[in-house]
Amino acid sequence: MIEPLNRRSVMTLTGAAAGIVAIAPPRAKAQDTKKIAAMRKTVLEIPVDNPTFAASIGSYDKFGYSPAVRAGGLLFIAGQIGRRPDGKIGDTVAEQTELALQRTAEILRLEGLDMTDLVEVVSYHVDIQHNLEAFMAAKERYAVKPYPAWSIIGIDALTSPDFKIEIRSIAALRS
Repeated sequence: MIEPLNRRSVMTLTGAAAGIVAIAPPRAKAQDTKKIAAMRKTVLEIPVDNPTFAASIGSYDKFGYSPAVRAGGLLFIAGQIGRRPDGKIGDTVAEQTELALQRTAEILRLEGLDMTDLVEVVSYHVDIQHNLEAFMAAKERYAVKPYPAWSIIGIDALTSPDFKIEIRSIAALRS
């Protein structure tokens, strides 16, 4: 495993004529070992009886991903889509946005967090020119100060032709 660089990293030049640079990591101290252990990832498990994710809970195993991962003091939330609890896709961009944000809020709730803990949000939009207004109206009901950094990206398609929005987020865990 390659260790991350820090201020105590020592850079040594080898083969100066060839311009090769090697980085020698410092020895880990006891407190560094504890920090490294704390930075390991853990996965959020959504209870199978959770009403928000009722019909779609099996998707995580089926497609091989986690709903959210804790690492380095952050919660990385997988892209949330506009799927109803019965498994059907929302009919409109506004409904899909509302559902995706409800799913995000529920993941945050399971971690003892809320929308104010979000630090970054990225939303992916199919046909953004026609759908942005409906998205913004739904987003305004969930966006709270202090606002997270938010990137809005137009794309050609998502995994189903009926999906119009996907929202991925990162939240700061509370100490």
